[in-house]
Amino acid sequence: MSETSEGGAVFTGSAAGAPSLDPSLIMQVGMGFLTSKALLSAVELGLFTTLGSAAVSGQQIADRHQLRSRAVYDFLDGLVALGLLERDGLGDDARYRNTPETAVFLDTNSPQYIGGILEMANARLYRFWGDLTEALQTGQPQNEIKHTGHSMFEELYSDAARLEQFMRAMSGISAGSFSALAEQFDFSRYESVCDVGGATGQLSIILAQRHPHLRCTSFDLPVVEPIAARTIQQAGLADRVKAVSGDFFADPLPTADVITMGLILHDWNLERKRQLIRAAFDALPAGGAFIVVENLIDDERRENVFGLMMSLNMLIEFGDAFDYTGADFRSWCIDAGFRSVEVLPLAGPVSAGIAYK
Repeated sequence: MSETSEGGAVFTGSAAGAPSLDPSLIMQVGMGFLTSKALLSAVELGLFTTLGSAAVSGQQIADRHQLRSRAVYDFLDGLVALGLLERDGLGDDARYRNTPETAVFLDTNSPQYIGGILEMANARLYRFWGDLTEALQTGQPQNEIKHTGHSMFEELYSDAARLEQFMRAMSGISAGSFSALAEQFDFSRYESVCDVGGATGQLSIILAQRHPHLRCTSFDLPVVEPIAARTIQQAGLADRVKAVSGDFFADPLPTADVITMGLILHDWNLERKRQLIRAAFDALPAGGAFIVVENLIDDERRENVFGLMMSLNMLIEFGDAFDYTGADFRSWCIDAGFRSVEVLPLAGPVSAGIAYK
């Protein structure tokens, strides 16, 4: 049955006197792509960088970004309503400002910029996710390989500029969890770390900065190694951090007291995951530690929404790849010969899975 409130909103209850049911969550999730695209377009335009630390009028924003639509104020005020902008005044007299969060995380001039991953989401994933139903029905990836015959990694590795943009995007979203790992895990017992799939060398750099006794190796494909070497040099850590090239499926991993993999295992199917875990086990000495940094799904698969959505994203990207729970990781590592496994929560949806040899 239906009842109409004084404001005209309609709520549905199962019977007279029964608690009303609210469809707000259904509508919020179902229409979530509207708010998502508003933010992604703002990042694409560079709106948050334009604002910087200033208060700017709607007309100035429209002129700077060549926005000719009658909906400019709907766009800007929508971002205000979402808590992504602040505003003084109203209408033509309004002045728009970054929030403290967008100033830190979405202004490209900020060292804590994380917008790279949103740039990639806007340019790639937003459209590919439109084919999620097909992915669920077929189990096939819906990214570049569907449209060009080339996988995501083939496309990235064919263009040095695009590859470096992707690496920087991943660095932006990984910085917080990598820093948390450096603070929360006891590295004092170890002397060396090898980060497998190290990309720009970010994790190795963060660990070396936090723990001066560590010597670190960032291990990745030959096409990636120059990017890492340049970043390590810029950080002034070339004496303790080195970039080494190789293929982690074809070559033995460099030996170290600690082997790390940040957002690596989830890119692969179960057979490949087990292969990488065995390779890490073989590269470690007795007493060594294997650490993965991932959006580990909670064991009951009820709480980590982001981890579950990332597992769907692995379907979109690779078909048979998937994210996993701490219990999954524990089982695979024990099967590989590790003696014990623990999960260390880091930042937001990210945790470290730690296996000890």
